[in-house]
Amino acid sequence: MGKFFVNRPIVAIVISIVLILLGVVALTSLPISQYPDITPPEIQITTNYRGAGAVAVEQAVATPIEQKVNGVEEMLYMKSTNASDGSMTIRVTFDVGTDLDKANMLTQNRVSQGTAFLPLEVKNEGVTTKKSLSFPLLLISLQAEGALYDNNFLSNYASINIVDPISRIKGVGQVNLMGGSEYAMRIWLKPDQVARLGLSVNEIMQAVKEQNTISAGGSIGGAPAAAGVDYSYTVVLQERLMTVQQFENIIIKSAGNGSTIRLKDVARIEFGLENYNNIGRVNSTPSAIIAIYQVPGSNALDVANQINAQIEQMTKRFPPGVNAKVTLDTTKPIMEGVHEIIHTLFEAIILVILVVFIFLQDWRATIIPLMTVPVALLATFMAFPLLGFSINTLSLLGLVLAIGIVVDDAIVVVEAVIHNMEHGLNPKEATIKAMSEISGPVIAIALILSAVFIPVAFIPGISGSLYQQFAVTIAISVLFSAFNALTLSPALAGMLLKPKDPKQKEKHP
Repeated sequence: MGKFFVNRPIVAIVISIVLILLGVVALTSLPISQYPDITPPEIQITTNYRGAGAVAVEQAVATPIEQKVNGVEEMLYMKSTNASDGSMTIRVTFDVGTDLDKANMLTQNRVSQGTAFLPLEVKNEGVTTKKSLSFPLLLISLQAEGALYDNNFLSNYASINIVDPISRIKGVGQVNLMGGSEYAMRIWLKPDQVARLGLSVNEIMQAVKEQNTISAGGSIGGAPAAAGVDYSYTVVLQERLMTVQQFENIIIKSAGNGSTIRLKDVARIEFGLENYNNIGRVNSTPSAIIAIYQVPGSNALDVANQINAQIEQMTKRFPPGVNAKVTLDTTKPIMEGVHEIIHTLFEAIILVILVVFIFLQDWRATIIPLMTVPVALLATFMAFPLLGFSINTLSLLGLVLAIGIVVDDAIVVVEAVIHNMEHGLNPKEATIKAMSEISGPVIAIALILSAVFIPVAFIPGISGSLYQQFAVTIAISVLFSAFNALTLSPALAGMLLKPKDPKQKEKHP
């Protein structure tokens, strides 16, 4: 094998160029994160039983769902939270490495089985099952200068104009709006009037539902029509009620003498909010806070850049005095960590090259490790997409430690070739003889080093996921280094190395 690449160095160079190109292509498409995805995936189940207390929610809503969801495939445990405002949240945690989409589908199937046992009000409200992401990628606050707008206006403006465009960005998994609530028509009943008129809350609710609805009116003149009817007209009925006055005039009850009881007689109606539990402030300034979560496995830096570009573009259409600020950016520690590792990577390469030059005392011999080390490092990224790895602190640290290992193979080849040249052989003959002597040891060393690191990949749980990328990255780089030592290093040695004694060239043409 060594003789083949010594006599045909172009083949070895082309193979190395292909490895570099494949590694660079993989590198540009890999997600960037601070650490590997080691947190157990979670599925969140939420609903609301309006007007019920925490105990009632636990008994009527949480228990039926928990009984069905319990034991879903690959589940570790689940946590249920029932609040006095009628809200229920169940977090189902799955084993590390579980596919989040599959877990979401399985959980949704179990929730559907339990829906039949829920109160009618909860069914109408709906039970939501969605992937729960651990921490937001970005927090963006929408603020108004001089308190021109309150957080309710800002929150509704963000809900209408900002949430949807950001949700469409590739890599954004979830967008939550905090610090406000959507607008709603609030109906505050007067208990004394309701009791005096002999009404019930259900009667009032039924009247509001019946008179605040969208109904299909049909059409006039549609086929089959009588002869002479040339036109068809769609009947447009009254749409949903929009103003306070329209709600006030809802008829609750009619008497036989023609008198009517309207909603304004038994209630106070105002245009308010759906709930008043959330208030958003940043530095004591009313704000709408947008929490943006990324899709697991996506490139955090790329997603953050797209979001910032979208926000900057939308800022031009904001009302006067309204601006958006990024109050939390979790990509900054990612960037700082990656930059530090990259600096360490280049420093390690420079130190290795200096050490090689000091000991070999030949700049031609130094070039060979200098050219083979980047090939092995870049080719390592080829395996990352196949293994589901990302560019993170641990994988880059693995490459830093691998530099000192991968350079050894090239040094072994160079030293063996120089040793044979000192015994009177020309560069090609010295390289061919050296490769016949060291090919077996180079392969054996690569296999032994790989056997040291590869077993770490089989450690289960969070610890295994944490060290997996670190160890496997080193093992892959060692294998590529051995491949380069058998192909590129002998080809370069036969081309670049020259005998130190000029007479040696004459003796062995």
